[in-house]
Amino acid sequence: MRDGPDIARVAALIGDPARANMLSALMSGKALTATELAQEAGVQAQTASSHLSRLVEGGLVAPRKSGRHKYFSLAGEEVAEVLEALMGLAAGKGHLRTRTGPKDQAMRQARVCYNHLAGEMGVQMFRSLQAQGVLVGPDLQVSPRGRQFLKALGLDLASLPKSRAPMCKECLDWSARQSHLAGRLGRALLSHFIEEGWARRQADSRVVQFTPQGLHLFEKHFGKAVRPQEDFA
Repeated sequence: MRDGPDIARVAALIGDPARANMLSALMSGKALTATELAQEAGVQAQTASSHLSRLVEGGLVAPRKSGRHKYFSLAGEEVAEVLEALMGLAAGKGHLRTRTGPKDQAMRQARVCYNHLAGEMGVQMFRSLQAQGVLVGPDLQVSPRGRQFLKALGLDLASLPKSRAPMCKECLDWSARQSHLAGRLGRALLSHFIEEGWARRQADSRVVQFTPQGLHLFEKHFGKAVRPQEDFA
């Protein structure tokens, strides 16, 4: 037996097309039912249950009950980061889906990566936070200046929910192939944008769509974003 972690087992779990589609659907950060995941995977309910059992056993997906219903979500942010990196590797090697849809450009511009902002706007925000000295050092510490910047934006780091997750962490963006911001701060910023009405999640999609005013405020704080987005309806 070889030493070290068994990456073959994890790779086999992700490598099945139906399971890969389920995991991709859960990258939205939303908990989904087995029925919803069966639709995403294009398989029958019984087959979906078998796939989900394997994903739960393998530690990639976590189940939870709410009343009479059972939901599934990714087991943690580290799973999302692995999936995002694999998407980037697949895109870089030309392994793209044969059919593209109308939301592809919007997905590349701004989308949810589990619980934080990804896409070109996510990369732009991360670059800006570093350029402005909000995030400093290789370990991405929030500087005193950064705390003031975030406070002016409406975020108080001391009020963020306690968690074992790091405050700031790089996540490799699959479409831009550069880093965007994950961690507690990345999650808090996306939540702030949505709560303040800068942006909203598109239904049944990972797309994040900014309002004209929200886009203006984003550019005021983080620099010019890639344009245009689809009209905000």
